[in-house]
Amino acid sequence: MALGLLWLGLALLGALQTQAQDSTPNPIPAPPLLRVPLQSDFQNEKFQGKWYVLGLAGNGFNKEKHSQLKMYTATYVLNEDNSYNVTSTVVWDQSCDHWTKIFIPNLHLGQFNLSNIERYTGTQNYTTRVVTTNYNQFAILYFKKVFNNQEYIKVTLYGRNKDLPSVLKEIFISFAKSLGLTEDHIIFPIPIDDCVDK
Repeated sequence: MALGLLWLGLALLGALQTQAQDSTPNPIPAPPLLRVPLQSDFQNEKFQGKWYVLGLAGNGFNKEKHSQLKMYTATYVLNEDNSYNVTSTVVWDQSCDHWTKIFIPNLHLGQFNLSNIERYTGTQNYTTRVVTTNYNQFAILYFKKVFNNQEYIKVTLYGRNKDLPSVLKEIFISFAKSLGLTEDHIIFPIPIDDCVDK
């Protein structure tokens, strides 16, 4: 009897484990970096400054789950070695939170890697590409992160102001979809004044 219950328990455990694996969605694979457009003749001095994060898309985002995400900013400060200190300002638990990452230049102008990657537990690679920008109104960036052997991609729509013409939002959506992302992976953070205008 005890042996029969043990086998039944193991069978149920195996069935639950299989069901759990089947219910975990497979993230959309990241395209090779060389297939992601890169802003030609990138001008790092013109790119620095404050950007509002107006759109996000990625294989780690879900429109329903992240529907209450609030707008935040990313401020790029150019260093002498052509790296950027990038400070994100977000509303977190009713207060303003700031964190800074350093992006160092990569092989291509407009492509950067995260500096001091060993400080970010589980992160094996983190690359950023400026896909397109006109420097004074909008930018679209592509991020690829390898975390615990899993590839994550993110596309960000930046604006120098809190609102952009709808045609730029459509370009952002089209680019995200060209990477295999769907409407469920695309979100537009809720506009706010707190923190981001300080």
